[in-house]
Amino acid sequence: MTQAHQAVQAEAIVTAFNQLFQVPEQTVLVAGASEPFYVPGAPSQVFFRADYVRSALHEVAHWCVAGRCRRALPDYGYWYSPDGRSEERQTAFFSVEAKPQAIESLFCEALNIEFAPSVDNLVMTSSDEALRTFTDRIGAWRTRLLSGRLPDRASLFKAALERFGGRGLIQ
Repeated sequence: MTQAHQAVQAEAIVTAFNQLFQVPEQTVLVAGASEPFYVPGAPSQVFFRADYVRSALHEVAHWCVAGRCRRALPDYGYWYSPDGRSEERQTAFFSVEAKPQAIESLFCEALNIEFAPSVDNLVMTSSDEALRTFTDRIGAWRTRLLSGRLPDRASLFKAALERFGGRGLIQ
């Protein structure tokens, strides 16, 4: 995918999100950040990296999972550890990431783009078994979500992505 095409896709995703949620949820999606981050406010802002489509979908998935109390906190109150995490910190990361990444996978599917789990740790020290367990958790969450347990905001956004994709704005 070319950089220009990626930017067009990202712009369409921002448009879809903002049309859905800017007024009722007082939240906007913002491209171009050097690092993804959520800032509560009026409006709240969900920042994603550069114009990366997968970053946008990932950050929206986190927003869809976050409850009202978490959405009142910068970055939903989550901690962040940079690359080179210990096995223990990586396991903690995996435990909070399975559900959002399952939702992200559904967003990718709606746009017919490839999903791959993100370990968010380039200097990964996790075992193959830990990765398999994480991938299995994502799959288990997908199954639950597809059986009608998709959060309302995620369901609305997924439907919007499907509509945008059907009109050819995202290919």
